[in-house]
Amino acid sequence: MSANDDPTFWRNARQHLIRYGGTFEPLIIERAAGSFVYDADDRAILDFTSGQMSAVLGHCHPDISAVIGEYAQRLDHLFSGMLSRPVVELATRLAEKTPAGLDRAMLLSTGAESNEAAIRMAKLVTGKYEIVGFAQSWHGMTGGAASATYSAGRRGVGPAAVGSFAIPAPFPYRPRFERNGEFDWRGELDYAFDLIDRQSSGNMAAFIAEPILSSGGIIELPDGYMAALKHKCEEREMLLILDEAQTGIGRTGMMFACEREGVTPDILTLSKTLGAGLPLAAVITSAAIEERAHELGYLFYTTHVSDPLPAAVGLKVLEVVERDGLVQRANLMGARLRNGLLALQERFDCIGDVRGRGLLLGMEIVKDRQSKEPASELGSAITRECMKLGLSMNIVQLPGMGGVFRIAPPLTVSEAEIDLGLALLGQAMQNVR
Repeated sequence: MSANDDPTFWRNARQHLIRYGGTFEPLIIERAAGSFVYDADDRAILDFTSGQMSAVLGHCHPDISAVIGEYAQRLDHLFSGMLSRPVVELATRLAEKTPAGLDRAMLLSTGAESNEAAIRMAKLVTGKYEIVGFAQSWHGMTGGAASATYSAGRRGVGPAAVGSFAIPAPFPYRPRFERNGEFDWRGELDYAFDLIDRQSSGNMAAFIAEPILSSGGIIELPDGYMAALKHKCEEREMLLILDEAQTGIGRTGMMFACEREGVTPDILTLSKTLGAGLPLAAVITSAAIEERAHELGYLFYTTHVSDPLPAAVGLKVLEVVERDGLVQRANLMGARLRNGLLALQERFDCIGDVRGRGLLLGMEIVKDRQSKEPASELGSAITRECMKLGLSMNIVQLPGMGGVFRIAPPLTVSEAEIDLGLALLGQAMQNVR
């Protein structure tokens, strides 16, 4: 019998865990290292999602483990009104690393929490309350963040926050607006904001967006879109909040995805990748916005705001990313991964599209490339077969889309591991076909 079939473990799991979405893999994960996790039979499973899209340095990176060990013995948690060196140093480093004008940071624990804090700040500073986002977005499952999340989780929990609006994300693979046979994202954006203007009570506080919508199916904003979106916000005196939970800290081949167009948001939120798998998030904004928020009595106390241990981890993450050239490596390994996925697309007609940047790529599964008809069941079958072969993949399934694999290995992934993942994915698709 497999050690993964431990009856006591699974009985306790069934009786004592609250299920929070989807199903659990029928495995007991005992340890992890680098790009792999290991189950109770000590079977190596290649992790092509970096855990929860977070472990940019791989699992149990020795430098991160050393920092955790040091601060677990020295300085772990403090009262919210106390400061430590790691907190101030990380805030300083983030001001140096982020686009010019983003100078002040607050350190929190999760992406939802950082988006909650950003939305609260935007409402306070603007004196308005309406928040606009993308209809395929995911910004968290708490209060205001959940109200700005449209890809899932809205049914059965009562009304969202008053003033919550959504526009469609631009999607070249399934375009809604076309002009002369080309995707007309500007026309779509103009039309979307015309509808928002008609519904608004004149109280638009902010637009919140991911540069690449991950849970929405790896939808990348077209060239020029972010700048146009920032202009729409400026016209309405609303703030632009960019949620770089998954795109930040080098994953797309730039330190921050917003740098590609030179767009500086009014508020930037980071999480996932900043802690490399540990609970750490940040809200970063301008001195002017922070000063105004403070004057108005901005309040966002949480139990773990400005905790020293995770701040020390964040400092080490930034150090390792810079020291080991991992931003550039994301481009190099991302190109190898993309080329491999495109080669698979030549073999399998069910791969409708390959998209994304750096080491955040998407592969959409359809019934055939001509019709683009969704093939969710096929995507699920490929996912299960991948796991049987030792490859952990994550698939997003939304209405009107095929299954979209979110592929995000650690920035430390090797060429051999990229090739192994591609080989296992190809074998899984062949087996299912």
